[in-house]
Amino acid sequence: MWQVYLSGEIHSDWRQRIEDGISAKGLAIEVSSPVTNHEASDDCGDVLLGKEQQPFWKDHKAAKINAIRTRKLIAQADVVVVRFGDKYRQWNAAFDAGYASALGKSIITLHDEALTHALKEVDAAALATAQTPEQVVEILTYTMMAD
Repeated sequence: MWQVYLSGEIHSDWRQRIEDGISAKGLAIEVSSPVTNHEASDDCGDVLLGKEQQPFWKDHKAAKINAIRTRKLIAQADVVVVRFGDKYRQWNAAFDAGYASALGKSIITLHDEALTHALKEVDAAALATAQTPEQVVEILTYTMMAD
């Protein structure tokens, strides 16, 4: 059973498309991801540890709490897929890619062609760069083939 961590933007159905593809092909893959509920992720520090008056400290607490999950799941992953969307800057996704790279994880980046130049350093650390979730599924299928 391979562990695949899906990092990145949360405003489209890319995760579901990958999970559906994995299921359709019967791949022995367990998928994990960060908390994808934007409000829950942003507010967890205030909810769990008390409300902050300054936005910096609210974000600081939430980021640290979210990092507990992210660090563990990336460390356990065999493959980390990092999706960059074009609507928002995903600094957290870039950080996840760097963290995964530092741990020696296999990385697949996923983004539109228009972002290729902006993500050239991240793509250089990846072992594959895909433009669709279906391409990610094909890469996973190929790499899991038995000899």
